[in-house]
Amino acid sequence: MSYTFQFGVVAQYQDEILTGIWLTIKLSVLSIILGSAAGVVLASMRSIQGGTVRFLVDAYVEIIRNTPFLVQLFIVYFGLPGLGLRVGADTAALIGMTINLAAYSTEIIRAGIEAVHKPQIEAGEALGFTRFQIYRHVVIVPAIAKVYPALCSQFVLMMLASSICSAISTHELAASAAFVESQTYRSFEIYIVVTLIYLALALALRAGLALVGMWLFGRRVARQAMTVLPEVPA
Repeated sequence: MSYTFQFGVVAQYQDEILTGIWLTIKLSVLSIILGSAAGVVLASMRSIQGGTVRFLVDAYVEIIRNTPFLVQLFIVYFGLPGLGLRVGADTAALIGMTINLAAYSTEIIRAGIEAVHKPQIEAGEALGFTRFQIYRHVVIVPAIAKVYPALCSQFVLMMLASSICSAISTHELAASAAFVESQTYRSFEIYIVVTLIYLALALALRAGLALVGMWLFGRRVARQAMTVLPEVPA
């Protein structure tokens, strides 16, 4: 059985594919910024506070990490309108990605905070640092530096998981690929191209995160961010 590749047919829909690429990048960057910021806040609250606050943060992390991302998207997109909060597909995708990434970031940053040794905190107190200065310079920055490679892997996974958002009519790269496939019936060609695009996006994101890590934490952490591969959750 012979098969003739016709990638030229896919090239005719380059504007459609470029639109999907742009939305994938936009959703990924925004969710990384918002999700990591929320992760820092929640991990800090969990470490500083106890009792009810710690229980609520732990409950949020466990619920999000142990339920499918697709179900979370459906709750945001189909469930919120039942409460009178109607959002568009792109906004729902961003909310869902941020909520999901925030939970994973919280757990990763929590591990970094717990890895900070008590003598370092005591040294800060001996130097007359305020509680805020100790937490900022002695705890949170070194903690993030320790877990930065793991955070980068999670960011890449979130970018790849953006393809699931096509299930709620978000017109990102996977949705663009499905549209082109429905028009051309060249499934093999379009999904080979899309696979290569996702690979390029993942490598570009990892390289960009490595540059950010070099700027924030130095070359050693940046190299680790480039070499640690993302682990696909079971």
